[in-house]
Amino acid sequence: MPISPKALGVHDPSLNQGGQINSPIFAANRDPIQNGSAEAVICNSKKLEDAMQEFGLKIKHHEDNVKYLKAVKNELDDSILDIRVALGTTKSASETGSENKESSNGQNEEETIEQILSFDKSAAAICVQLQKRSGAQITQIPFMKDIIGIVALLGKVDDDNLSRSLSNYLGLETMLGVVCKTRDGGKALETYDREGRINRSSGFHGLGASIGRPLDDGYLVICLEDLRPYAGKFIADDPQRRLDIKKPRYLNEETPPGFLGFAVNMINIDTENLYCVTSTGYGLRETLFYRLFSRLQVYKTRADMLQALPLIADGAISLDGGIIKSSGIFRLGEREVKIKFPMSSGRPNVPENYYESEIRLKELQWKRARFVDDLQREQTLLDHAKFNFEIKKQDFVKFLARSSSYASAPQFPAGGERSTPIS
Repeated sequence: MPISPKALGVHDPSLNQGGQINSPIFAANRDPIQNGSAEAVICNSKKLEDAMQEFGLKIKHHEDNVKYLKAVKNELDDSILDIRVALGTTKSASETGSENKESSNGQNEEETIEQILSFDKSAAAICVQLQKRSGAQITQIPFMKDIIGIVALLGKVDDDNLSRSLSNYLGLETMLGVVCKTRDGGKALETYDREGRINRSSGFHGLGASIGRPLDDGYLVICLEDLRPYAGKFIADDPQRRLDIKKPRYLNEETPPGFLGFAVNMINIDTENLYCVTSTGYGLRETLFYRLFSRLQVYKTRADMLQALPLIADGAISLDGGIIKSSGIFRLGEREVKIKFPMSSGRPNVPENYYESEIRLKELQWKRARFVDDLQREQTLLDHAKFNFEIKKQDFVKFLARSSSYASAPQFPAGGERSTPIS
């Protein structure tokens, strides 16, 4: 009997009505997604989500710790820098690697006065010579009582290279500038006739002629009354009333290498000029020297200064002679300094707790080292937590991709039997 060419339907007992395999061997080797169990899929998804959340909390914990430790470290850095400036420890920095290293012996106040007097036809020389005289001669000259002094003599420094750099930055005219308390005192230094010509019989011109020092050169006069004083806070418990200026920092909160401080805080001022020099109660640091230096930064070397260029807004100097006057303006060439700030001799302004400050400095340095160790440890834990989080994240993404692919796979019709054709 001939066999029909049509295929014969043969029932395969290993297949269910939907045409899927019922064999327990195959079922045992399938994952939860292939099993099609919604509960298994949800369970695995929940486990991965919980693991990611756990590592996310660890990341947040370590990030908070890192942020706190960085903040404390920055505070310690600022305190250490302020104490170093107060103790005058810039000398050790200037003696290392300076290209134009010069004598660190410096000069005393008398030598600075002799330098000023060498400019015999200057207002500064006339002023210094008159101030050296005592008694009724000075009190009889009204405007002389309003004069505080010459810029070069109103501050001292602890290092000769710093003195040269600051003096070079200001320039000769500013170093020889005459500082007065009031505007009226400044006006009295020079008077004019009806045609606007200088009256050479009054003011400095008349005084210069009377002592054999005729005034021929122009000169700078600074009136404290007209200066806008520093409006911020002062460093706490600092007898020199140094200004509490925010230190330059990179985005990672690190202070640039070689940064020594601000020039305005590196000038030592005599006690009588720290308080109430003006009628409004201001001293020389927050008026005169803040006007001259503003936020001028001081660096150990020219290379350090140039590396920190993005953080320099109000100029910078280095102890080896580098000068940035302002953003984009540099001063190059050999430095010729004719007038320098005198050196602080015998530390007349050192507070009674000087040695306590040195001990405090060592304690802060030790404490900073401990915080740096803690910071490095927390950073390592943070990096490890982020690494584990990324692994779990990748596993979760893969799980979602597999779930999506199996959910969209074609299904056999329900209720049908699989037919095996026989030829």
